[in-house]
Amino acid sequence: MATPSSIHVLVVGAGPTGLVLALWLTRLGVSVRLIDSAPEAGTTSRALAVQARTLEFYRQIGMANEVVERGLRVRAVNLWVSGKQQAHAAFGSLGEGLSPFPFALIYPQDEHERLLVHRLSELGVEVERRTEFVGCEETAGGLRIQLRRSDGSAETCEAAYLAGCDGAHSAVRSSLGIGFKGGTYEHLFYVADVKGAGPVMNGELHVALDTSEFLAVFPLKNGNARLVGTMRDVPKANREQLSWADVGKRVIEQLRIDVTRVNWFSTYRVHHRVADHFRKGRAFLLGDAAHIHSPVGGQGMNTGIGDAVNLAWKLAGVLHGKAAAPLLDSYEPERIAFAQRLVDTTDRAFTAVTSDKWIARNVRLNVVPMIMPALFKLAAARRLLFRTVSQTAVNYRESSLSMGHAGPVRGGDRLPWVSLGDDRDNFSPLSSLDWQVHVYGVAAPGVEAVCRKRSLPLHLFAWTPGMRRVGIVRDAMYLVRPDGYVALAGAPGSGVALAAYLDTRQLT
Repeated sequence: MATPSSIHVLVVGAGPTGLVLALWLTRLGVSVRLIDSAPEAGTTSRALAVQARTLEFYRQIGMANEVVERGLRVRAVNLWVSGKQQAHAAFGSLGEGLSPFPFALIYPQDEHERLLVHRLSELGVEVERRTEFVGCEETAGGLRIQLRRSDGSAETCEAAYLAGCDGAHSAVRSSLGIGFKGGTYEHLFYVADVKGAGPVMNGELHVALDTSEFLAVFPLKNGNARLVGTMRDVPKANREQLSWADVGKRVIEQLRIDVTRVNWFSTYRVHHRVADHFRKGRAFLLGDAAHIHSPVGGQGMNTGIGDAVNLAWKLAGVLHGKAAAPLLDSYEPERIAFAQRLVDTTDRAFTAVTSDKWIARNVRLNVVPMIMPALFKLAAARRLLFRTVSQTAVNYRESSLSMGHAGPVRGGDRLPWVSLGDDRDNFSPLSSLDWQVHVYGVAAPGVEAVCRKRSLPLHLFAWTPGMRRVGIVRDAMYLVRPDGYVALAGAPGSGVALAAYLDTRQLT
């Protein structure tokens, strides 16, 4: 048996969730060890969408621009019903004024993971592959974790905390005895990365609905595309041997897609499950280990990354003695509430586009063509669509960490983004990855005094009328968490309220 090693956090699973968790923790000065049972990183594109909120998190650690440069901005989304184009919406203006990244981005998961692995390697953290998590037990001051190396030898690793980012079949979740309730959709789906030609191979996103088939066309670089669709009437016994030749071609022909080469093909069943708990003692569940759902809206990978960012700053605060251990109690309620809402929402949307029932077919073929073109023309509807899909609307208003309000902004909301001109904005200070106070206008003397006494960064922004349009209140105080969410909002800012908040939550 190898000599036990001790680190702050053992991260199990080197997918996007585990990689981002390890990257944020490392940037926050926390020692991590990252293991994965797979012999190598994934080589297929799997998840594609990188939402604006994820890019905002990446900007905090200095890698958003590189992701955007490597990815593909989607210019527009199109809706087709029974072979006829029913709606078109340009993405370019969807999030204008709402985020520094007001667009949809396609960046294949395999390339995405390679970039994250490279960034971690630059910081001295390498993925230990062919290393399996076996089990763990709590000790007086941490965890004693059993691992199995590629050669079959056993190792005991000591860590303060454990993060299970090891996917839908999570060994960590299983060892903790945490339930994973939910179900599996009836339909079988295929995913194929293809080279092809045709009018819809134009760098835009296309969604096609039909009486019995569904097809989504996601643009990739170099003229390639990802096709995701339903496979009908496939006997269970034959599902392991399916290929591109078994795919129904009616909707593909309706969209006039000429597939010249299939680079990768796979079939899968879609599940919808949420773990009963996201935490047990010193162990946490994140990403697919905690929640899986339909791919509608490209939310899965981004939700796991949101889990990682939420947990990272809390672990760092406790480990560095800047926050008391109860801060970690907020991880599960904040993230499980969002996961449950997301599963419910994507479940309804997924059922609507795939169900064989006559009501769902009627909605797809008759109701959707009537209302979608009109909705896409409304600025308010387009903004709501962006806020929902981009995850910039995610909030923690019900969290124990959230208090107060200033105008429409309440504790738990994402800090509204404000452009200050000349490539400057109010998100720049978030790169410190630390607590901070924002005031747009003039800070109350009491607020300045508390910030000075507590060495709490105070960022003052000259007031402009445009700030009111995104919900900012002049001279209000916004205590901002390391992940860019407002913890405490007050107008006018009160130093007494700020001091009380910090003391109650034992934040130093």
